[in-house]
Amino acid sequence: MSHVSSEMQSCIDECLRCYQTCLGMASNHCLPAGGKHVEPGHFRLMLACAEICRTSAHFMLIGLPEHKHTCRACAEICEACARSCEQVGDMQDCVAQCRACAETCRKMAA
Repeated sequence: MSHVSSEMQSCIDECLRCYQTCLGMASNHCLPAGGKHVEPGHFRLMLACAEICRTSAHFMLIGLPEHKHTCRACAEICEACARSCEQVGDMQDCVAQCRACAETCRKMAA
C-alpha cells in the first residue's frame, strides 16, 4: 500500500478502531445496560459514528481524494459521540477512541 502515507495509515487505523469500539459498545454494552444507554438519540449517534468511521477508512483505502469530506464529517460526529458517551457515563473506552479518531480525521480533512 505504497500510496498511503504514514499519516493517512494512522487515520485509517484510528477510524477502524473507532468503528469497532462504537459498534461493539453499542451492541455489547449499551443494549444490555438499557436505560439511558439505549436512548434513541445516543444509540443512533453511536451507530452513525461507527458507520462514518468505516466509510472514512474505506475512502482513504481506495484512494479517493474526497476522503477529506468524510474525514471532516467523521471528526464532527466522533466529537458528538464522545460528548454523548461522556454524558451517559461508564463509556470511557468509547469517549477516548472517538476523541483519538476525531483528532486524526481533523488532520486528514485539512
